[in-house]
Amino acid sequence: MTDLALPARVRRLRRPGNVGTTVAVVVLAGVVAAALLAPVLWPLDQSAVDLSRTRLAPSPEHLAGTDDLGRDVAVRSLYGLRVSLLVGAVAALVAAVIGGLVGAVAGSVGGWVDRTLMRVVDTVAALPHLLLGIFIVAMLRPSLGAVIASIALTHWLSTARIVRSELLSLRNRPFVDAAISGGAGRVRVLTRHLLPHVLPRLALATTLMVPHAVWHETALSFLGLGLPPHLASIGNMINDGQRSLLTGAWWASIVPGLLLVAATLALAVLTGRWRDRLDPRVRAELHL
Repeated sequence: MTDLALPARVRRLRRPGNVGTTVAVVVLAGVVAAALLAPVLWPLDQSAVDLSRTRLAPSPEHLAGTDDLGRDVAVRSLYGLRVSLLVGAVAALVAAVIGGLVGAVAGSVGGWVDRTLMRVVDTVAALPHLLLGIFIVAMLRPSLGAVIASIALTHWLSTARIVRSELLSLRNRPFVDAAISGGAGRVRVLTRHLLPHVLPRLALATTLMVPHAVWHETALSFLGLGLPPHLASIGNMINDGQRSLLTGAWWASIVPGLLLVAATLALAVLTGRWRDRLDPRVRAELHL
């Protein structure tokens, strides 16, 4: 059967871009569902060890083998991804709030306030994010809150720039002039007329930030600056798995790493597709 003989909806699903989107949805939904349901399906005492079952190879009993303390790698990887996604999502939301506020003030007030805030953004952006994150965690002592603060305080810059640029392009539009002529104050114009146009871009920027935040948390945990070592997180597991690599137990670090790559790559594909749909020029090219 030729493509022309297929229904329009089926033809759209068979396009390369839509096939990738479908695969990304399936992968992300499956991984996230397994991570969320892990405590129900596979209850785990994260402090328990079984030295009689250390570094067992993958088998039907342990699908991804065991680590150097006899713990199931597959189950701990799901627990670790659960923590990493939670930290990434919360940190991205906090960073979006900080960046949104800074961008809104800079874009709506303008003048020396705008210039000052943008110089602050440029200064922070010039610093290596990972080194700055390590400094923040070291100042606050390693903990869940410190990791979230570290990620949020190093990832709000792009959001501030996006909100500011959107407001600068909108504040001279006729509907804004009409609102001001009608007696609307600066706060009302910002909250009622400008922010509704910015929110879709802000939501997209926040979603795009989640994979970066997850990788940032993984890097901090890998360096020993994240969650306590006995708790399952992707970074902790990869760090612990380094010792097992020397004995041939590759699965202790490879499996959690592959799970992290699959989840973040699927999320990046979906957010990229969302970004394309927000761009009218791309929508015209895709005939959507």
